[in-house]
Amino acid sequence: MDQRTRQGGIQLRYRTSRLKRLKRFDNYRRAEVLRLRRTGMSFPAIGERLGVTRQRVHQIYWAALREIPVQEVTDYRAEQLERLDALPVKANEVLERHHITVSNGRVVTLDGEPLQDAGPLLDAIKTVLDIETRRAKLMGLNTPVKQQLQTEETITYAFEGVD
Repeated sequence: MDQRTRQGGIQLRYRTSRLKRLKRFDNYRRAEVLRLRRTGMSFPAIGERLGVTRQRVHQIYWAALREIPVQEVTDYRAEQLERLDALPVKANEVLERHHITVSNGRVVTLDGEPLQDAGPLLDAIKTVLDIETRRAKLMGLNTPVKQQLQTEETITYAFEGVD
């Protein structure tokens, strides 16, 4: 075996070893993206943590989801629904509280009575609606339904001015 072949063999082993390291790193990054996303972290925050762009995190996340077996997707969906179930409870607590308007550190009054602050109530209502929208998406309630229409009527088209 001459020097060139030996050097080529070493180089080939180096490349194989490097590819294995890169693949391990990609597997780690994919698992980390999934783990962080499950905790509710945003794509930009995950990207900053892992040193990649928000778009790359999004690509990694969706590629990883496509590779997950159906049972794991079902488990993930159930886990997300469980998380979503806890959120409206907190929002309803905000809705039930009495909110008064404060300006410059003082309670705003109208005819001697504290003025109600509608801001927190409206924010809580928006939050509940956002949660319900997310739940509907997760459960596939907003997916279009294919409909087929049949009719017994005959339609006749008349083209004028065509030779």
